[in-house]
Amino acid sequence: MSIRAIIVDTAGTTTDLNFIQDVLFPYSRTVMPEFLEKNQHNVLVDYCISDIKDIALEPDASLARVTEILQQWIDEDRKITPLKTLQGLIWKQGYNNAEFTGHIYPDFIESIERITQKGIRIYSFSSGSVDAQKLLFSHSDSGDLTPSFSGHFDTRTGNKLDKQAYCNICNTISLKPKQILFVSDVAEELKAAEAAGMTTCQMLRLPEQVKAKCKIVTSFNELQFD
Repeated sequence: MSIRAIIVDTAGTTTDLNFIQDVLFPYSRTVMPEFLEKNQHNVLVDYCISDIKDIALEPDASLARVTEILQQWIDEDRKITPLKTLQGLIWKQGYNNAEFTGHIYPDFIESIERITQKGIRIYSFSSGSVDAQKLLFSHSDSGDLTPSFSGHFDTRTGNKLDKQAYCNICNTISLKPKQILFVSDVAEELKAAEAAGMTTCQMLRLPEQVKAKCKIVTSFNELQFD
C-alpha cells in the first residue's frame, strides 16, 4: 500500500533539539512573568491560568505562584497543554519581534517539494501547540514553509506515546494507518505509531539516540516513496 501522507515530528526530527532547548524554552521562561501580568485578563490566557491551577491542585494560587509552576514545568519539559498554549503565544511575540527565526534542518526543506509533488500530504505532530508549530514553520530560516503542510497536530490529539493519538490522526485525515508514514527521532513514539498500524521511520540525527525497531535514516533525502 503506497504512502499518501507523512507525519513529521518537530524537535530532533525537522528542527534541531538545541533550538528548542537553548532558544525557545529559555525565552518562554524569561518572558513568562511579564506576559502573564500583561495578558492575565485575556480570555485564552485566563483559561490557561485556571487550567494550570486545577492541574497543580492549587485553586487559590496567586499569579506569581502560577508563574512559578509554569517555570518549573518548563525546566522539567512537561508536556502539559496549557503550558504549551502559553508558550506558543509567547513565542509568537518573539517571532514577530524578530528576536529569533525557526531552525529547520536543510534536508527537510530540500525534500518538501519532492514529497508534495508525489501527491503526498505533509503533517506535523508535536507536543508543542499547533500555533507554535505554525510559527516555527512560517518563520523558518528559509521563510514560510506552512503552505506545504496539510495540517498540524498537538497534545489535544493525544499523548505522543499513546497509540490512541495516532489512531485519532488516522481518523482525522481519513487514511488507513499503513498509508501514513510517521517520522520521529524518538523510539517510544514510533512504537506507539506502529501499534496504531502506521508505517514508521526513525530519524537518527544523533549517534547516542535509542534506536527503534524500524527503518532508520539520517536525512529526509534518504526517504523513498516509489
